[in-house]
Amino acid sequence: MPEQESILCNAQGRLDSFVAGETDLSRTQAQRMIRDGAILLNGKIVKPNVTVSVGDLVDVTYPDPVETDVIPEDIPLDILYEDSDLLVINKPQGMVVHPAPGHLSGTLVNALLFHIRDLSGIGGELRPGIVHRIDRMTSGLLVVAKNDLAHRALSDQFRDHTAHRNYAALVDGNIKQDNGTVDAPLARHPVDRKRMAIVQGGREAVTHWQVAARYGQYTLLQIELETGRTHQIRVHLASLQHPVTGDDVYGREKRPFGLQGQALHGYRLTFRHPTRNEDMVFYAPLPDYFMIALKKAGEQQDEASILQLLKSLEHEFVIVIK
Repeated sequence: MPEQESILCNAQGRLDSFVAGETDLSRTQAQRMIRDGAILLNGKIVKPNVTVSVGDLVDVTYPDPVETDVIPEDIPLDILYEDSDLLVINKPQGMVVHPAPGHLSGTLVNALLFHIRDLSGIGGELRPGIVHRIDRMTSGLLVVAKNDLAHRALSDQFRDHTAHRNYAALVDGNIKQDNGTVDAPLARHPVDRKRMAIVQGGREAVTHWQVAARYGQYTLLQIELETGRTHQIRVHLASLQHPVTGDDVYGREKRPFGLQGQALHGYRLTFRHPTRNEDMVFYAPLPDYFMIALKKAGEQQDEASILQLLKSLEHEFVIVIK
């Protein structure tokens, strides 16, 4: 029997955009399902562009998982934890999370399909098991669901902000303040659709940051996401005139320290286990590319000491899972 979910609207907007924001479906998937009658608004079949209001009820009937055409590939994975419901992976910089035009192989999904026989089908044939994602040139922790129950429970936590992610970011310049918060809505750039931008009326996006170390021309930040929008950290820090070092999309074109992409690493991930109801906390060591950049910027401490420094700052932002 197909899985079903009922969602109570808490804001006004287009139905397809609302569904994409509240589920793991893309906007295109949501539009297709609305047209097929698999998504109902107050029990009725409507068009994707209809406006939803606070208090409306959206019923989603998810399609049964389909066999994927994505080819399993024997790609090594850095698995920090695994059980029958999920696994936690430390993704390297440069690996794409799921197949897309231009990246149909060598992705995390290709690797997962080789290592795991059954993955949650909620994400569709191109995103099986994927609960959340990080950019190709960002490294760090990801949780992957092995079954639909785990997928739904974990997705709910990310949507409700009860799952938390902390990042280490090396940024350009010397930030004057010791800490701060960027609360600015994000949406697709009105001209360049491959970029995100701060847009009034966009989706809520909140980023907390705190200075961990200063190197004169560069600053190391400890970051916690309150929301998890596409390119959120990169856009928010660029708005402070302190873009992530090595980010050639939102920052300087020049890549210092031999960086191939932005110096951004998801070093901490916290969530509640979907079946055992236990709080899970994971840390990923700072990768070589990140440490090389820090050393060239002027850092004298080793990786373990820097990670401990980042941990010491977490209490400023960590929200207790209830």
